[in-house]
Amino acid sequence: MKYKIFILLSILLFSMGVSAQSKVRVYGYVIDTNNRGIEFANVHFEHSDTGTSTNQNGFYELTMNVKDSATLIYSMVGYQTIRYTIHPQKQVIQISVELQTLSKQMGEVNVIGQRRQTSTLDKLDPSKFRIMPNAAGGIESYLITFAGVSSSNELSSQYNVRGGNFDENAVYVNGIEVYRPLLIRAGQQEGLSFINPDMVQNVSFSAGGFDAKYGDKMSSVLDIQYKKPTEFEASVSASLLGASAYIGTANKKFTQMHGIRYKTSAYLLGTLDTKAEYTPAFFDYQTYMTYQLNPKYELTFLGNFSQNSYQFIPQTRETTFGTYQTARKLTIYFDGQEKDLFRTSFGALTLNYKPIKGMKLSLLASSFYTNESETYDITGDYVLSEVKVDPDPSKQTGASLGVGEYQQHARNRLNATVSNISHLGEYEIANHKMQWGVTIQNEQISDKISEWERRDSAGYSLPLSAQQVNLYYNLKSDTTLSSWRSTAFFQDTYKWNNDAGAFSFTGGLRANYWTFNKELLVSPRFSFSYLPHWKRDFSFRFATGVYYQAPFYKEIRDTVTDALGNVKVELNNHIKAERSLHFVLGGDYYFRAGGRPFKFTTEAYLKLADRVISYTVDNVQIIYSGKNDAKAYTAGMDFKLNGELVPGAESWINLSLMNAMQDIIGDSYVSHTYDSNGNILTSKTVYPGWVPSPTEQRYTFSMLFQDYLPNNPKYKMQLKFVWSDGLPFGPPNNVEYRTAFRTPPYRRVDIGASRVLVNGADKVMNKSWLKHVKDIWLNVEVFNLLDFQNVNSYYWVSDISNNQLAVPNYLTGRQLNFKVIVDLK
Repeated sequence: MKYKIFILLSILLFSMGVSAQSKVRVYGYVIDTNNRGIEFANVHFEHSDTGTSTNQNGFYELTMNVKDSATLIYSMVGYQTIRYTIHPQKQVIQISVELQTLSKQMGEVNVIGQRRQTSTLDKLDPSKFRIMPNAAGGIESYLITFAGVSSSNELSSQYNVRGGNFDENAVYVNGIEVYRPLLIRAGQQEGLSFINPDMVQNVSFSAGGFDAKYGDKMSSVLDIQYKKPTEFEASVSASLLGASAYIGTANKKFTQMHGIRYKTSAYLLGTLDTKAEYTPAFFDYQTYMTYQLNPKYELTFLGNFSQNSYQFIPQTRETTFGTYQTARKLTIYFDGQEKDLFRTSFGALTLNYKPIKGMKLSLLASSFYTNESETYDITGDYVLSEVKVDPDPSKQTGASLGVGEYQQHARNRLNATVSNISHLGEYEIANHKMQWGVTIQNEQISDKISEWERRDSAGYSLPLSAQQVNLYYNLKSDTTLSSWRSTAFFQDTYKWNNDAGAFSFTGGLRANYWTFNKELLVSPRFSFSYLPHWKRDFSFRFATGVYYQAPFYKEIRDTVTDALGNVKVELNNHIKAERSLHFVLGGDYYFRAGGRPFKFTTEAYLKLADRVISYTVDNVQIIYSGKNDAKAYTAGMDFKLNGELVPGAESWINLSLMNAMQDIIGDSYVSHTYDSNGNILTSKTVYPGWVPSPTEQRYTFSMLFQDYLPNNPKYKMQLKFVWSDGLPFGPPNNVEYRTAFRTPPYRRVDIGASRVLVNGADKVMNKSWLKHVKDIWLNVEVFNLLDFQNVNSYYWVSDISNNQLAVPNYLTGRQLNFKVIVDLK
């Protein structure tokens, strides 16, 4: 009996000892007297090394083994220090504190400087990219959850911003504009984007009204800054879609980063209607190195090499479409294959010089080279048939409505080299920040295109002719372009404060000259922001300016058709840059609900454009008319609510409303009226006027939601949801119905769940062979959770009655993905 009592007492004492030294998670917010989160406040346990700093919302989180009690210390320069003693009876404790300012004026200046947006450039947190479910694999997939940004193809990293096309988005890495391959026409070919997420330090994005220091694009700017490691860091990751590895080191003078990525989308492409042997292989290597020559001089190098290889051997395709009453099925039997190869390389050398305090001067030299090859010979025999309503799938195929054959051929090759040398400078003095830059750029492009398509319907070649056999489509090109482009800009930002609030004004001027069309562009841009000293926390901003879309190469390719129907590319040296006048008015309201920070943002915009180069979009290929033949306007509003629905995990929802119209000058068609026998009675010429632009999405709703288990935040969940309006489309070469129809809405839900294993916190990590492992992320992702059938584009066929039918090209279906990320130390 005594022996049993001894055992019970031992168990009781052991349990008391365990509970007396239990691990406690403490989290909460540090706010000021105006209910604003304080960034960079210090929070630590007294008499220990356990501490942290608050984020931009004032959130903090600490975990520590606590005995009977512990004291937390909250401090920040300019604020009174608070001591808070806890007697933990739970494993998770939420504590939010309010710090009183030592100097009211100092507190206001600190808070305003840290937390308020004073331009149209929004700062993004790159740490959120790592575990977000992402089929494309790049940072760009993160952008489509932002207001005003949309994408209708999860296989592509391209995105539309406020009615613009992909080519209207500028991307900068360390102040250098980067390019993408020019021949890519489908998301399946695209591969990896330039930006390596493992190497990113800061991300800034503007959906319009950006400063003069950014280049001549009309829609948006994505500004990426790569990091400089301060110590050894490394990570590796692998999933069903590819793998990556990253390493960074640093000493007193030299820092370096190297990243390797491999991607294959064969797993995703297996859900498409076209059954085929897909062999996509995409590889990328990047490096960023810095060397501090002395306290004033620094030398940096950014290098990149990528290779996108895509092989496609189609076998069969079966697509069912139409309505319940008029269901149709297209069956295609293929022969042939496609082989594409895109190789790009990029290098940039920068010398930074800081002669005096507040001044930085930079000299940059960079070169981009792309070698692209697209070859295919594919023949397809198709059968268009009715679909019967029958529970037996083998009996659902009805009568044949048409048979035909098509053959597609291409031998396309493009080489381009873009080299430039630039000077950039900035100088901060008093309340001014002046920035300037000058760039001289040379462009060498060689383009050889030979592609055609033959179509046969019911034994007749299309388009039908009694005299000759015609090709449905053909294009030839053997062009070269050698040109020089020079740009310059200057801008000044002036900030001041008074009793009414904090003000910021930026004015700038940008100039661009291109020797090809001998056009000088002058672009004035202005922005103004006001942060009032009101009881409620508001900020307002306004931006306006003249923005040009300077042509690069695809925009200047005009076509000429000879008497035999052969189409040849000619470069149009009379083309002018597209021009747009922007107005952007926006505001933010910061508030707290349930003790958590939220921000509601509204922006209204108007873009008036002339000298527009009209285009059509097929998958991710933009086909320009090659001439300034249109005018356009875009107007809309964006709404965004973001905040921490759960403490420390930011989520947001967006709603965008837009009207984007264009008028192609001089386009027309002839409309007829007929009698009962089909004879023409009257004819008149109709000018369509304003019609929807090819990228108009009248509404877009998007959401990113993050959550975790309250008692164990190592288990996390991320959900991404997009619902956007369909894009306008119409039958090819038809002015009357150019944008008469719309694709179905693009709907997609991606969800991911993750568990992090931390060295020193999880028992499974306490192995000697894991001593250099910092943490391990285990992710499970489900792409297209609800298995929506999204439409990418349409393939047009004719039935026996010569009716044209649009057969949808569906995107990927539901797919499961596993991903592992290992961080080393």
